[in-house]
Amino acid sequence: MRHHQKLIRAALTAVIAIMLVVRNSGAEDLIYNRLGEYLEHLRQQFGVPGLQAAVIGRNGILWERAFGYQDVEHSVAMRTDTPMHFDGLTESFTASLVLRCVEEGRLSLNDRIGQFKASSPDATATILQVLTHNIGTPESPTFAYQPERLENLSTAVRTCTADSYRETLANLLDQQAMIDAVPGPDVVTLAPPAEGILTAAVDRYRRILQRLALPYSVDAQRRASVTQYAATTLTPTAGLIGSVRDFAQFDTALRTGVIVRTDTLSAAWRAPAAYPHGIGWFVQSYNGENVVWQFGAGGGSANGSSSMSITIPSKGVTLILVANSGGLAKGFSLNTGDLTLSPFARVFLGLYLP
Repeated sequence: MRHHQKLIRAALTAVIAIMLVVRNSGAEDLIYNRLGEYLEHLRQQFGVPGLQAAVIGRNGILWERAFGYQDVEHSVAMRTDTPMHFDGLTESFTASLVLRCVEEGRLSLNDRIGQFKASSPDATATILQVLTHNIGTPESPTFAYQPERLENLSTAVRTCTADSYRETLANLLDQQAMIDAVPGPDVVTLAPPAEGILTAAVDRYRRILQRLALPYSVDAQRRASVTQYAATTLTPTAGLIGSVRDFAQFDTALRTGVIVRTDTLSAAWRAPAAYPHGIGWFVQSYNGENVVWQFGAGGGSANGSSSMSITIPSKGVTLILVANSGGLAKGFSLNTGDLTLSPFARVFLGLYLP
């Protein structure tokens, strides 16, 4: 671990030096070239078979790159349009759907979960408490990252839209032209029009899933072996499939007020003092700037897939990383709410917020 820390410190020092040179010269390509080099170094260091990365600006993708392999055995290179499991990033989509329902007056953040599912163990909790991972009281919040509590929100979304959670999400994917996105790996097993999904859509999803990256488990010697994706269906916190290009479509629409109003998003991206989570996203301060982020860890951070999104609102940029192993999350304890525990995140933060 100390060896890894030394490597990361050296990488950050180099990034900062490069950034100063680049800012003086205006050569943004050099920034992205160096970012790519350090991501590739970290990918190899932590044994990630395949990785997609993109930096998204206010109007779309500024930079994208694929690293490694989507199929190691057959040396099939990763691409930035290769379908991947988003895992916990699905929560960002769920939060967006709920917030839009709140804007429309169809839901309230103060609604109790019991209104939608009386048998839920969280029946007395509010939608706000579930989305902020508050297991205390509204007046005295206590943080515990328990994404399984969001399962109840699928019923809340159905109450709002009169469509299934899957159909509501599928409509959002289509509206944002997320052409390689699939609302759950099991969608092709549905008998149309089950859950509102039509035959033509199922056929399209089947073709996309044929290009899905293989999932890998990586041992301590960084040996990768094919495994199974943890998510077998779509839930409010897992199962969404897509590429970094798809996520860029969503992120751009979200930050420009297309999906929810910008004032709604700004409120969601604020957290109480000393509390690490806003409404649907982690929120923390880094070098005096607000940083909004989310992560995914298929199979409890050890198996098959992982992902991460990091937004710096003041800079108007988002980094999205998606991997076909648990390497983006395994061992970093991101569920505690501290993004700086991730070396992948620290490189990006060091570049934009030195």
